Amino acid sequence: MTTEYIGEIVISPRVLEVITGIATTQVEGVHSLHNKKMADSFNKASLGKGVYLQTEEDGSVTADIYVYLQYGVKVPTVSMNIQKTVKSAVYDMAEVPISAVNIHVEGIVAEKTPKPDLKSLFDEDFLDD
Repeated sequence: MTTEYIGEIVISPRVLEVITGIATTQVEGVHSLHNKKMADSFNKASLGKGVYLQTEEDGSVTADIYVYLQYGVKVPTVSMNIQKTVKSAVYDMAEVPISAVNIHVEGIVAEKTPKPDLKSLFDEDFLDD
């Protein structure tokens, strides 16, 4: 069977970064992505931050992902889940194989402490003014 040539399909690296970012944040135990450079905070959209893709000479794509994880998770397990999820998502959506997914755990985020009630911080008279 011959496939008719209709035209080219070009997928921007930015699209792959966004797919990678969304897939990463959907993994259980991931708190957030983290930029490795301060300058990236100013020129990248939130879903692509912390994701760096590199195309090698042989055409393969390598992903470096910088993340904060939630306190109490098993770091190797979450990292492997990120790797599997990202490889699968990018291939399923863009048919681009990722040769390596490198996970850089930048930190662990503790559970948020609830904010104290204002009445416990100030006298009731202060709040009535």
